[in-house]
Amino acid sequence: MKRNVILATLCLFSVATLSHAQSSGMKGMEMKGMDSKAMDVKADIHSATGVVTKVDKDKVTIKHEPVKSLNWPTMTMGFVAKDPKMQEKMKPGAKVDFSFTKSGKDYVITEVK
Repeated sequence: MKRNVILATLCLFSVATLSHAQSSGMKGMEMKGMDSKAMDVKADIHSATGVVTKVDKDKVTIKHEPVKSLNWPTMTMGFVAKDPKMQEKMKPGAKVDFSFTKSGKDYVITEVK
């Protein structure tokens, strides 16, 4: 009987320890030597087609068709242009095919065709 109690106690202790190790995840782990630009290289690139509705200093607003890779419906939203020269190509009313990625909280246009 004592043997069964000891085995049960050891099993519970092991499960509790493993559970704690898994729940703590990667807290405190630093990504030394990697900046946000290096991490963006691995980001997914999505493609869309749309019509430019507005061009601001910091953003380009595009009414785009559905984006299958993100399961997005047709919508109008603002994008940040990776290169300010891209904004020169985008005038209100222009139809554009573009690629974009997520960077932080922004969606950034990486290419315009």
